[in-house]
Amino acid sequence: MAKEWVYKTPGIPDEMFNQSDEVPGPTKEEIRVVTISKARLREGDTVIDVGCGTGGLTVEAALQVAPKGKVYAIDEDEAAIKLTTSNVEKFGVKGNVSIASGKAPQALLTLPNADAIIVGGGGGYLRAILQIASSKLKPNGRIVVNAILLETATLAIAELKELGFKDIDIAHISVAKGKQINSGTMMMARNPITIVSATKL
Repeated sequence: MAKEWVYKTPGIPDEMFNQSDEVPGPTKEEIRVVTISKARLREGDTVIDVGCGTGGLTVEAALQVAPKGKVYAIDEDEAAIKLTTSNVEKFGVKGNVSIASGKAPQALLTLPNADAIIVGGGGGYLRAILQIASSKLKPNGRIVVNAILLETATLAIAELKELGFKDIDIAHISVAKGKQINSGTMMMARNPITIVSATKL
């Protein structure tokens, strides 16, 4: 079977991922590109994807850290685990990904230390997730939080400051995609996302 994505750059088109009405996502293409960029991944890195959903970021991260790196994807939703598994297999990164069903923050405790941790929301446990993530990150490790809600972004910023992270960066990303209609091209707005990233001292 031909490799699904033959490029090193992130930005797999959304429609290439297996999707389901049961699981939101995937994280939109442009958001994935910025998220992976903010994570500053290198070949051989260890990455944790908290709340992997459809596995879009898991796949993108795995492609960046391959062939020797590893991505640990966790989600409490069994439907998300199945969907992530199918996308990991589809994009040929099964050997670089470990998928586990578990609820954050507890599920983080069993994972190895990481060079980067990506957090998609927090389900009301963001503060605890960030605290444990901080203990799991290697020195100069990167954390990236994708927030749909302003309250989530505000909490992430405050907690990362409290935990002593440096170079805290906040990017509010608004994307509109062109849709062809009879009279031309109409730009359709997508939900804006706030991406908070920082480096562990």
